[in-house]
Amino acid sequence: MTGWRTHKGKVLGLAVANIDTDQLIPARFMSVPRAEGYGSYLLHDMRRGETGEPRVDFPLNVHPEASVILAGRNFGSGSSREAAVYALVDAGIRAVIAPGFGDIFAANAINNGLLPAKVDEGSYAALDAALAKGPQDITIDIDARTLTLGALQVCFALDDSWATKLINGWDDIDLTRNHSAAITAFKHIRSQTAAWAWPAAAD
Repeated sequence: MTGWRTHKGKVLGLAVANIDTDQLIPARFMSVPRAEGYGSYLLHDMRRGETGEPRVDFPLNVHPEASVILAGRNFGSGSSREAAVYALVDAGIRAVIAPGFGDIFAANAINNGLLPAKVDEGSYAALDAALAKGPQDITIDIDARTLTLGALQVCFALDDSWATKLINGWDDIDLTRNHSAAITAFKHIRSQTAAWAWPAAAD
């Protein structure tokens, strides 16, 4: 996975609260091999009518070039399916901005290079107002924790370890390996100072 520090793209508003993981990718599509891509299934039942035709008024259908979504509260709630993140990433989405996220969804997002940018209510209202006339250019800076739309700049919350993972393209295993020298040193010291707790050597 390739890491990133900044991103410039189009952000569109999808101000719907409580979009859960089953809406992000309905369960009936999860038997499809990941290698085939999940992007076409993103928000499938919201984006399409009863006969399967794309809804001409749905924001992502009108602006498929968008790479950032401003969503409503509690985005990614529901089941723990990582496929919800795959669908966003495979559709070219690099970040989702919202006042809150499902905890498991947010962790899955970080492990797949997708930024869950959490903003406060005031910032959310300002961003929503800025997008009232349609998608806008946005610049995301992970180091500075800022989102910039023209003259509007707001901050987002992101744990330092999550920022490190996004910037380096790491998952949890990579993050642990980054501390391998400290782990090795601890192992050596522990074997000397607490020999009673150390496994006996094989004969």
